[in-house]
Amino acid sequence: MSVRLGTPETQPLLISVTDEGHHYHTCLPATSDSPADSADEDDAFLGSHNHHNRGNDEPIIIDFDPSGDPENPLEWPTPFKWAIVFILAFMAFTVTMTCISLVPLATEIVADLSPPGSTPSKSSSVLLVTIWELGEAAGPLFIAPLSEMYGRYPVMNVCNIIFILATIMTATSQSVTSLVVARMLTGCVVAGNVLNPAIVGDMFISEQRGSPVSLVYLAPLVGGAVAPLIGSALAEMIGWRKVIWMTAGLASLGELMFLLCFRETYKVAILRKRAKRWGKRYKTAVDYEEEVKLRVEGEQKGLTGQQGVWKKLGDAVMRPAHVLLGSGVLMAMSLFGAVVFAFYYVMSTTLADILQDVYGLSPMAVGSCYASFTIGSTVSVLLCNHCLDRIYIRMRHTHKGVGKPEFRLPLTIIGAFALPVAVAAYGWIPEWKLPLLLLLFSVSLLGSCLMLAMIPLMTYIVDAFGIYSASALTGVMVTRCLCGTFLPLTTAPLMERFGYGWAFSILAGGTLMLAPIPILMMRYGSKWRQCSKYSREQ
Repeated sequence: MSVRLGTPETQPLLISVTDEGHHYHTCLPATSDSPADSADEDDAFLGSHNHHNRGNDEPIIIDFDPSGDPENPLEWPTPFKWAIVFILAFMAFTVTMTCISLVPLATEIVADLSPPGSTPSKSSSVLLVTIWELGEAAGPLFIAPLSEMYGRYPVMNVCNIIFILATIMTATSQSVTSLVVARMLTGCVVAGNVLNPAIVGDMFISEQRGSPVSLVYLAPLVGGAVAPLIGSALAEMIGWRKVIWMTAGLASLGELMFLLCFRETYKVAILRKRAKRWGKRYKTAVDYEEEVKLRVEGEQKGLTGQQGVWKKLGDAVMRPAHVLLGSGVLMAMSLFGAVVFAFYYVMSTTLADILQDVYGLSPMAVGSCYASFTIGSTVSVLLCNHCLDRIYIRMRHTHKGVGKPEFRLPLTIIGAFALPVAVAAYGWIPEWKLPLLLLLFSVSLLGSCLMLAMIPLMTYIVDAFGIYSASALTGVMVTRCLCGTFLPLTTAPLMERFGYGWAFSILAGGTLMLAPIPILMMRYGSKWRQCSKYSREQ
């Protein structure tokens, strides 16, 4: 029985010829009973519509039907697309809840798991928090390319299940070492940070991506606000292990929603399934190019078919490194984004000590003060939600209707130059023992500047790198996570030697040196991106 998207009248066989002479099919002929039976008829049809001679074994490249295709994620019903965004947001909330709920309790947990009579080290408490980021640096190296090989759906579900198991392992840890290992494993399988923006890019056109990306980033901010408060309160009543069991339950609920409601969104994976249904001759453009490349390399290096498969997998795993190292634009933006986001963990690992040592707050009060960061972050998320798409459309209009990814960056520029001011204020306010309200305002300003810089940056990368956006986002993630793991470890020695004020002024100065990067990308990025084969041509 043939697989059809419609009748010949409603969805005729659409053909376009690329510069390489590929024939793009969006629908099977409706006059045959099977893809195999339609091959000869299809050949006859093609012969009357193009001037290129081809053999019977030449692959037929397929694509979505531009006149309407129910399998195209860009054409799914808007309520269904927003339902998927909600699922992504809920899982992002759960991941942040799992990560941040232990932040105010890190010192207590290390003391609880340390041998009797030993003195818990500050570095162990910091590492307990930041080791999550080290895991997130390693995981995306496999998550992103595997999602481009097998699709978003299987990768997201497998990662979610491993995440639940690792969270349970965290709740049952009996030593600091096992807890740190479990936290790192949990970070390794956080797929949403890499795939959420890519999934949004799969479903929404450029001028509609601002709002869903903002919602996906708002959810972890809400989790970051309530997690320290809930974690501190529940830990005092029932213990820190029960807090982790609660997050494991939330993650299980999120995975259930993924299994019931989520659908594959990656264009290449959807077309691969269609090609498999239609027959061996039908292929996606990406697979055809990879097969040609592998065949040439196999002939040159004497690779067998199975070795070619492993070569393909190895290339896919290494693709994030190739994309990152092959694009100067991505390297510069990754460095900028890494340093900017690292201040979230700098704040997370220092705020509790400042509030307890300088202002004398209780652990529960400390947990509630973390909400000030989320309040500031939420302001920027709402601002991006309101302005990001409008700025893009306005700038596109002023450039004669030609849209560029660089039109996403004006808000990032504002955040880049405001962040050093917030960092310096965060250090000098406790140094001078100014009122607590001013410290919380500086924390709120820090969160606002951070998100104002990061949200447009991630949207820019999705727009600029197209089908390779997951690998490009991985480049940002790896540098961000490495910086988020190790930069906070420098704050304690700096504070001990220079005090709060000068320590954070040094960090602010380093951030200020990177602030011009978005300006340079705004001015020259469109030209520089063309030097990388992974950047989308404009």
